[in-house]
Amino acid sequence: MSAPNDIASLPPLREVIKEAALSARKSLGQNFILDLNVTRRIARSAGPLDGVAVLEIGPGPGGLTRALLLEGARKVVAIERDERFRPALQAIEENSGGRFTAIFADALQADYTAIASETGVSRIVANLPYNIATPLIASWLTGERWPPFFDKLAVMVQREVADRLVAPPGGEGYGRLSVLAQHRCRARILLTLPASVFTPPPKVSSALVEIAPAPERADAVPTALLEQVTAAAFGQRRKMLRSSLAALGVDAALLLREAEIEPSERAERLTIEDFQRLARALQRQRAQRPRQGP
Repeated sequence: MSAPNDIASLPPLREVIKEAALSARKSLGQNFILDLNVTRRIARSAGPLDGVAVLEIGPGPGGLTRALLLEGARKVVAIERDERFRPALQAIEENSGGRFTAIFADALQADYTAIASETGVSRIVANLPYNIATPLIASWLTGERWPPFFDKLAVMVQREVADRLVAPPGGEGYGRLSVLAQHRCRARILLTLPASVFTPPPKVSSALVEIAPAPERADAVPTALLEQVTAAAFGQRRKMLRSSLAALGVDAALLLREAEIEPSERAERLTIEDFQRLARALQRQRAQRPRQGP
């Protein structure tokens, strides 16, 4: 057995996968990166890791996990749903000198505030399972606590999702996810990877995107209201706002007038600030409604 804290002496991932007869499951959105040179590049792109406790989602056999530990992370906590990877992750834990812990749970159901409190994780670095990447990121961006527990997200996603996260108003892919990411964060693409570096190769390229929380302004609009406005606006994105915002159940014409936005505009042309003004106007309209009943 390798000595504790000797991650580099673990057998290559291809051997681990072959010996355990492991394979990626499409139903779980799994695509593995087995080349340690690539995973170490991803880990380095996430910023200096010395002294940082990292949260990883969907480690699979542990390719990125190993890289994060080799690049100096103080601790790595990984959430994995697939029990098949327990032996591979346990081997990493046994050789990590107490620096690695795996939690077997559904990442969509995890209590991240509690995990951060218990483990001290302060950064999320992950090759996210494709089928849960968007809802996971959206949940992290819309939490009530702000600033959140993480200083940044550095996550590998399908290139299409990455483009949506950083898309400017009017740009291709600009939509709800763009607004949520840029409402109180700074988002940028750090690097792109071809399908060939993944096992099995997906049909699309992927990108590592960084999302860093910005300080919240004192007059920040509640994110829940912003979500409602963007859901209505982009839910019928081909319609003019005077029609699509009617789904909010308020006077859409008044809403647009208060936000100083032309009723004939369409959602993809609005800036982040436009959506924030709409959310504030919605908040005022609802506050002025007469109460119903006793």
